[in-house]
Amino acid sequence: MELKRKIYEGLLRWKNESRGKSALLLEGARRIGKTHICRRFGANEYKSFIFIDFTIATREIMELIEYQFMDLELFFSRLSVYYNTPLYTRDSLIVFDEVQLFPLARQRLKALVADGRYDYIETGSLLSIKQNVKDILIPSEEDRLEMHPLDFEEFLWAMGDEVMASFLRDCFDKTMAVGAAVHRKAMDAFRQYLLVGGMPQVVLAYLENRDFEAADREKKRILALYRNDVAKFALGYEKRVVDIFDAIPGQLSKAEKKFRLSAVSKKARFREYGDAFMWLVDAMIVNHCFNSTDPNVGLALSSDHATQKLYMADTGLLVTHTFHDNEYLDNQLYRAILFDKLHINEGMILENAVAQALRASGHRLYFYSRIDSNNRQNNIEIDFLIIRRNKVSPVEVKSALYRSHSSLDKFNQKFSKTKGESYIVYTKDVMVREGVIHIPVYMSMFL
Repeated sequence: MELKRKIYEGLLRWKNESRGKSALLLEGARRIGKTHICRRFGANEYKSFIFIDFTIATREIMELIEYQFMDLELFFSRLSVYYNTPLYTRDSLIVFDEVQLFPLARQRLKALVADGRYDYIETGSLLSIKQNVKDILIPSEEDRLEMHPLDFEEFLWAMGDEVMASFLRDCFDKTMAVGAAVHRKAMDAFRQYLLVGGMPQVVLAYLENRDFEAADREKKRILALYRNDVAKFALGYEKRVVDIFDAIPGQLSKAEKKFRLSAVSKKARFREYGDAFMWLVDAMIVNHCFNSTDPNVGLALSSDHATQKLYMADTGLLVTHTFHDNEYLDNQLYRAILFDKLHINEGMILENAVAQALRASGHRLYFYSRIDSNNRQNNIEIDFLIIRRNKVSPVEVKSALYRSHSSLDKFNQKFSKTKGESYIVYTKDVMVREGVIHIPVYMSMFL
């Protein structure tokens, strides 16, 4: 089964707009589908393509790139012969897969792009950590594209539903209720999405027989792969990476979701764990969310990097990670979500799903937290801040049974000049109440 991915359109835009003037760096976590989408793109959109996989590249290829690069005519001739693939000017693609394993290849792109004969895509993760940028010149002729897990719309496509997402988008744009029947159907599909997640191999495993256990097995393999990667590539601070990774479910299950290093070690200090946080983010295993202390001056400009929340990049992996030592049937989240008892773990699961949807839509993640130790009535906690229509929109994730939104009211009053529309994301249908737009969680992908 071929999964339809939105990122394919991004690859096409790059090809048509760049016309050989830049290489494309496709970033994404391991097992996110980078290799598959590049092979498919090369086969469909070019007369020929060469795929160089640096996880298995031979010494001959490494030496060709390192030592035989000065004569490009000879370089391309040898590359063509080695891969038994003819190259056609302006109609061939060369892919450097997992380029972080051989950073010099990334540096070579400056000359390759200047030559202009072919198109180039690099794929990888961990592209910013020290050992992967040390002693190389990062080419300025490099466009970037991030690849995320399947969003809910892509999941619906995989389930064979090509209609629902466009209807839901229309209702979102018009702030119009979808109706009881459609809402039930959408929530049923979304509950499946929460459990399965958006990692391509997991989705395919589930779809074969609508088998959650098969999906769970595939997720455990991916989580094991991530742990192995930590041991291989987080040299010198691997224990700190694992400690942070293992603490994520516990941190998210609390009402106060800011990551507390004291959960890892009472003596832990942020400066000691900075590289470990960066490793997980750069591997795109997690999404970090910073406190924007003064949204009046811009989210990034006022972000406090010492105060952050960590979400799993894929909610399906979070479900399995939370009970990683248990068998599938002992995972309480499966039962809670499947039987519509989501309120049991709603804060952790729904907030993570919204974070995932916002990142897939291109948002960087920020929240707002103000603590007044003298007067608790002045405390404000907003789950997410996003920019919509050049305004700051606060987004709160609530259970279906919530009764008030005092933090949202206080935020709107404090930042009345710069705030845009206010949103509550929950599990009921669309409505507007007290000037706040309420949307069902499956619509968070439209924010």
